[in-house]
Amino acid sequence: MSNPRNGDTKPPCLPRNGLVKIPTQPNGLGSASITKGTPAMKNRLCQPSSVPAILSPALAHRSDLPIPSLASPLSLAALASVSSPPGPSLVGLNTSEGSEQPSPERLPGSPSERQLAVDEKILNRLFWYFSACEKCVLAQVCKAWRRVLYQPKFWVGLTPVLHTKELYNILPSGEKEFVSLQGFAIRGFDGFCLVGVSDLDICEFIDNYPLSKKGVKAMSLKRSTITDAGLEVMLEQMQGVVRLELSGCNDFTEAGLWSSLNARITALSVSDCINVADDAIAAISQLLPNLTELNLQAYHVTDTALAYFTAKQGYTTHTLRLNSCWEITNHGVVNMVHSLPNLSVLSLSGCSKVTDDGVELVAENLRKLRSLDLSWCPRITDMALEYIACDLHKLEELVLDRCVRITDTGLSYLSTMSSLRSLYLRWCCQVQDFGLKHLLSMGSLRLLSLAGCPLLTTTGLSGLVQLQELEELELTNCPGATPELFKYFSQHLPCCMVIE
Repeated sequence: MSNPRNGDTKPPCLPRNGLVKIPTQPNGLGSASITKGTPAMKNRLCQPSSVPAILSPALAHRSDLPIPSLASPLSLAALASVSSPPGPSLVGLNTSEGSEQPSPERLPGSPSERQLAVDEKILNRLFWYFSACEKCVLAQVCKAWRRVLYQPKFWVGLTPVLHTKELYNILPSGEKEFVSLQGFAIRGFDGFCLVGVSDLDICEFIDNYPLSKKGVKAMSLKRSTITDAGLEVMLEQMQGVVRLELSGCNDFTEAGLWSSLNARITALSVSDCINVADDAIAAISQLLPNLTELNLQAYHVTDTALAYFTAKQGYTTHTLRLNSCWEITNHGVVNMVHSLPNLSVLSLSGCSKVTDDGVELVAENLRKLRSLDLSWCPRITDMALEYIACDLHKLEELVLDRCVRITDTGLSYLSTMSSLRSLYLRWCCQVQDFGLKHLLSMGSLRLLSLAGCPLLTTTGLSGLVQLQELEELELTNCPGATPELFKYFSQHLPCCMVIE
């Protein structure tokens, strides 16, 4: 990506499955991926930096930055053009003291410019302006920059994503050698996502990452061949893990969960694992008394499983996401609301057998809900929205994507909810302009998604300018969203990000 203001060419961010892939650099700081914790932050990783030079005109006049006067700004391009010798391919490697990176004396520019470029007080403030991708590149410029950037504070909330092939170097003899992870340890990463790994790979990771035994708090395994034995070894050896994610791992069984799960785990995500069914939920409910968050995508979980949760979990568990649990019906909802009465976040996305009666049970019994996701529930009608509006007075987020029976009448019920800040109506094919008029009185709305609503016209959408507090408006695949409309929004909703 190129910045036209100073000609600095920066490596592109290549999105892959919601993560950010850092392209391989010739000096060896580039092939691992790093992802933020929230979707919004993930998107920002691919945005160009707001600070294209070491001293932009805006920063030069900031009174809170200890920057001495300088006749001409020292461009980032001039410093970043200094190359480093080739090295290993993982982010954070090439950290030996003997590496031939340029010293401050060898940087281009006058002595005063060179001194400014390595002033740690300035760098400690300046580097906050850059994305994770850019920080990985900037750490290659010189030892001084790397020393500042490798402070753990610059990497909080980021998770390295390591694929199997990135864990090994091929020696001239053809043998594989596990890479050094010292660069990750220096930056204090306490969470990792490993993709496509086996039991042996996990054991090698534990043996080679200095913080693995106590310092790693979160582990995510995706599309991996981990078995019951590997899962047991990992959770036994990595005593600090409290957040665990297993996605697309089809070689462990429910017996492995019974033998591996530890009471210290507070957050568990299991998705697309073919051996997970009701007995897995029994293991989770009995072995994880301190569980606060459970994310589950399992096609064979039935209503019975939702009755397994204990009174202890009913007190501690505040987040439950059941995604595409096709066998769950209203009977399962009954079991769930009685077992977990303190939920503040609930998703029934893709639970296609849940009807308005199930939503009524939720609204009457889970009064603490702040987020409710009913997307891809085709049996939900306007009646469900009436129950929500009447009883869920603390609700801040409501997701109704692909609820094809929702009409303008349902939106009239939602218009009475003074706490609602985010409303998602993607592909609600019966919503019309008249329904939008009901939303215009919702001064609390900050995010509104109308993507794919085919009946909305330009005239109806233009009325949304009355929502002056709106911060994000999504109109993707809306036939009524014309170029003229977007121009109109840019003039009358200047503080709102409109997604075309």
